[in-house]
Amino acid sequence: MTPSNRSSTLFVASFLLSITPTKFIVSAFAPPPLSSGTSVNHINCLTTTPNILPSFSSSTTSSSLYASSTVPPNKSNPKPKPNSSSDINPSTKFGSPLSDSLKEANRFAIGFLKGSIFDTFFAGSDYQRAFARFYALETIARVPYFSYLSVLHLYETLGKWRRAKYLKLHFAESWNELHHLLIMEELGGNDRFFDRFIAQHIAVAYYFVVVFLYLLNPVEAYNLNQEVEEHAYATYDQFLKENEEELKEMKPPRAAIEYYREGDMYMFDEFQTECELRRPVVDNLYDVFVAIREDEAAHVKTMEKLQTELDVSSMNEDGECEVDIF
Repeated sequence: MTPSNRSSTLFVASFLLSITPTKFIVSAFAPPPLSSGTSVNHINCLTTTPNILPSFSSSTTSSSLYASSTVPPNKSNPKPKPNSSSDINPSTKFGSPLSDSLKEANRFAIGFLKGSIFDTFFAGSDYQRAFARFYALETIARVPYFSYLSVLHLYETLGKWRRAKYLKLHFAESWNELHHLLIMEELGGNDRFFDRFIAQHIAVAYYFVVVFLYLLNPVEAYNLNQEVEEHAYATYDQFLKENEEELKEMKPPRAAIEYYREGDMYMFDEFQTECELRRPVVDNLYDVFVAIREDEAAHVKTMEKLQTELDVSSMNEDGECEVDIF
């Protein structure tokens, strides 16, 4: 046989070996079945060679076909923990704790805004001025959540930080504030042009302030919004105490019924970070304002928690909130 023929033969043999299933190669060299008198010593050496093919039992699942062989864990060498930097929230990854003096400055700023804007431009004892005040409050209260989402999307785009949980949480909070705003609009809180002008222009300026603070220190942005939500809670609470009997005689707005009673409660449950199942009763206008007040309390707790804790839970996350709903 010439060298060229030899090379061709070797190439063909290599190609056939490469495409032939391993089980056929093993079976070709496997020994014949043992007869009753055959000695075990005559078994071909292939039977004592370590098995080179995986053996599957009838109960093996399809997913195990792609799993690599596992080695019993070595207690002296524990499995290294995954890099937890991606699981840290922006408050601790990009921010830093606030001093008491800075927290007091935030409280003073919100108190000054309340005294100079709300107590001046929305003064009045009648219901229409109260509803206008609440309209302005809800227009501004939505803004921080838009700011958080804007910065979080920016971090995602730059590959700096990504976590869908915070996007869901802050969107659910803005969704809740949106329905508060719809309720106030249905009550006539936005009837006057001047009220809309004041509320909307403050909201636009506040958006950029919160974006800057969230980029600088998310803890600062969360603490400032905590003060805003505490102010909202106190405002609604005072209004309820002063007008309880009259409010109980008024019908609830359609927007409140659709949101709290007839609507899909998934987004409502999403911002309940205290793992408390809430189903507000909205039989009258008093019930509506109680529900709104308790929503503001939930926002306060979430903002406070985000300043110190690494994670938050919601009612929609399996295994994190164990609540008996019956």
